[in-house]
Amino acid sequence: MRCSTLLASVLATAATVQAYSVKTHINYTVVTGVFKQDDAATDASSFNFTAENFGLIERGYPSDKTYHGRKPTSWQRLNHYIDTLNRKAKKTERYTLLFLGRHGEGYHNAAESYFGTPAWNCYWSEKDGNTTVTWADAHLTPTGIQQARDVNAFWKKLLTVDKIAAPQTYYTSPLYRCLDTARLTFSGLPLSKKNPFIPTVKENFREGISAHTCDRRSNKTYIRRNFPTYRFEKGFAEFDPYWQELHAEPQADQDIRSKKVLDDVFGGDQSTYISVTAHSGEIASLLRVLGHRVFSLKTGAAIPVLVKVTTLKGSGPATTTLPYAPQKTCAVPPTIRDSSCNDCSCC
Repeated sequence: MRCSTLLASVLATAATVQAYSVKTHINYTVVTGVFKQDDAATDASSFNFTAENFGLIERGYPSDKTYHGRKPTSWQRLNHYIDTLNRKAKKTERYTLLFLGRHGEGYHNAAESYFGTPAWNCYWSEKDGNTTVTWADAHLTPTGIQQARDVNAFWKKLLTVDKIAAPQTYYTSPLYRCLDTARLTFSGLPLSKKNPFIPTVKENFREGISAHTCDRRSNKTYIRRNFPTYRFEKGFAEFDPYWQELHAEPQADQDIRSKKVLDDVFGGDQSTYISVTAHSGEIASLLRVLGHRVFSLKTGAAIPVLVKVTTLKGSGPATTTLPYAPQKTCAVPPTIRDSSCNDCSCC
């Protein structure tokens, strides 16, 4: 009797372990028809997200008839729609609204404009700065600071007048321009005590890693000293483990890590509303992974994306990272300023 009981216990434990060892992977689908940025007719180069209410389309939702209360705002109707989608979703599905924000203008952006793209890419970007400005792990320019403050004012209106649902969790790239943009964007807003602005710094939300020194992050001690309320993801290294002098990350590798960081977020964060402060190249990579159309962001701009997140059984598609590619530089900066000249053949 005792042996049979012990055997049953062992078999039950084995079955539990087997159940939990089943491999799964996450699939992402963009829910279109909600934001203008989803529409191919929307021109990214001229789109102003603050003037366009984040691009929210004025439309009806199937859930409108079940909204209880006074006349809702457009954002309240969308929030109710997302809540309804999640209530009716399968256990393997969920819907999340991502706010992907690009940092404000940094000194590296200003330097590229000043020197011209060819000279920037082949010469100046590999230096830490010049005699007047530092752009290694670039800080925000006064213009970039104002851009973030303008977005802060926009969020304040959204929260107090339009009744948007505030982000429940916040993430940021470890590069200084994003850390500071997130602080300026979300500090001082009327957020709930349940979901305060305490962002998590995640390594893989960083910009595409190039030979440019602006893509080399500062050490953890420096970040903590300047942003003492921020949290670090588990395993965040003291020193930058990825930037390599005169080498660049292939785009395929960036997309692999973007998928990895999204899977990490959605694997442990059950929030419906999530903010990510990152970079133009990284947001482009995230949009590719999510299946969103190409939509470039100016400095300080942001894009909302309604995502259907589905957990599927089995392993996902196999991926293989490539070695970093060596980057050539110029002994002196090229004199040509034409942006079509992006390599050292112009030297």
